[in-house]
Amino acid sequence: MTTPLNGRTALVAGATRGAGRRIAIELGAAGATVYVTGRSTRRQRSEMDRPETIEETAELVDAAGGTGVAVPTDHLEPDQVRTLVQRIDREQGRLDVLVNDIWGADHLTDFESPIWEQPLDRGLRTLRLAIDTHLITSHYALPLLIRQPGGLVVEMTDGTADYNGTHYRESVFYDTAKNAVIRLAFAQAEELRPYGATAVALSPGWIRSEAMLDHFGVTEANWRDGTAKDPHFAISETPALVGRAVVALAADPQVSRFTGRSLSSGQLAREYGFTDVDGSSPDAYRYIVEVVESGRPADTTGYR
Repeated sequence: MTTPLNGRTALVAGATRGAGRRIAIELGAAGATVYVTGRSTRRQRSEMDRPETIEETAELVDAAGGTGVAVPTDHLEPDQVRTLVQRIDREQGRLDVLVNDIWGADHLTDFESPIWEQPLDRGLRTLRLAIDTHLITSHYALPLLIRQPGGLVVEMTDGTADYNGTHYRESVFYDTAKNAVIRLAFAQAEELRPYGATAVALSPGWIRSEAMLDHFGVTEANWRDGTAKDPHFAISETPALVGRAVVALAADPQVSRFTGRSLSSGQLAREYGFTDVDGSSPDAYRYIVEVVESGRPADTTGYR
């Protein structure tokens, strides 16, 4: 196994579970020291009330060959984020990769009701969790990241600019949150350009997170049984695919060619030649448009 990120330091903000956890693991496997943050610890759970913890994520980073450092952090609290970045500076003296993956609003999202029927406090809380957290984290972390050229900021979202630009994401608050993050990557790219740093927005496809597996009543070992509930679940991917996408970007000396752009895990798998854990390279967004939305029966031939 190669370790192209040996000596590099990464912060995965929102690494408790799902994409953030696996991004941290893949960065560790590539040799990085990875600071993993979130609100769910072995001492207490966040409002998401799920069992995954940042300590587990750090241990998985270690097991993958990297160095994982778990730091409990509420990214809505500026003092906590400032202290986090000061610690990274004190211990590492550098920050090479920032992954803004904070979300934590699944339990607040209503995909059925129009805006006037949704509780306003829940909708505004969603926006705070999805947008304010990213802004607060970048505010404190970017001065350390730009200390030397070559830094990378990855803004994690759901959907690409091309897809979201023509598709309503089923809830005003969810739609606003996920599209705002895409624009945030574009804006940061402009401000980082003079410092030789890159910012991109990145979306996984249909990701088999812990919560998604629970929704389908399957495990990763028997995930294909979920196609009985929805045949199109066959296009889904593990969180490893987007994790490997982040590693590919971080290890690419020419990554600046992507700055400001909105990317997907499937797109980058084709660009860089990496695969998911089963050796496939699912291209979920192309599949959704060409198969699902065209009313065709499930068939991943040519999309994996």
